Amino acid sequence: MRCLFLFSILFFFLSCDSGISEKLTDIQSYEPQLKSDRYNVAFLIMDGVYNTELTAPYDIFQHTIYRKDIKAMNTFMIADTKQVVTTFEGIRLLPDFNYLTDSLPHIDILVVPSAEHHLDSDLDNLELINWVRSVGKKAMYVTSHCDGAFVLAKAGLLDDVASTTFPSDIQAYKKMFPHLDVVSDVIFVHDGKYITSAGGAKSFEAALYLTQYMYGDSIAKSLAEGLVIDWELDQVPHLIK
Repeated sequence: MRCLFLFSILFFFLSCDSGISEKLTDIQSYEPQLKSDRYNVAFLIMDGVYNTELTAPYDIFQHTIYRKDIKAMNTFMIADTKQVVTTFEGIRLLPDFNYLTDSLPHIDILVVPSAEHHLDSDLDNLELINWVRSVGKKAMYVTSHCDGAFVLAKAGLLDDVASTTFPSDIQAYKKMFPHLDVVSDVIFVHDGKYITSAGGAKSFEAALYLTQYMYGDSIAKSLAEGLVIDWELDQVPHLIK
């Protein structure tokens, strides 16, 4: 009887372990179903990514699928892993793609939200910087929010354009990249295919601007209304070059 009891316990734990392994395999092999008639919008995430700079543009771009007669956006997250990524505020995310190992779809729009170490250790991550450089050169548009601009600058993507970043980090940005044309006192800067924003809640405005630029004023206002945002481009301090 005792042997039967011990065998039952062992079987239970082996079954649980098998179930966990299957779930981990499912996570590692998962890929989102991307519709071919949409723009592919990749959000670069990592441990320490800030909630707002990720979720604000994600909300705006993802909601394009509910608007008619436009080429909407596939939105997905990319990291250097397919395991859990934890935001600075503690939300746990599962990336859709691992840029180190997965075969990636073409990326039309690259979004680089701010993360905790974008002013230090992330800039020493050569795999990260090289990937951003490669994708950024091929993308239709590249956007950053808050200190995501530091990553774009480190990748050499902002050398010939004007840009901005989080207001209190402007001086650090100028010191680290003295050759850049840095703009202060604006919510966002659009120069060429690059849109850099001050970040925080103003990430909504930068994302809405891109939808207005791509789809027109009525679509941008519709997206803003759906998220209860007052949207008037003329009321937003910005620079378009």
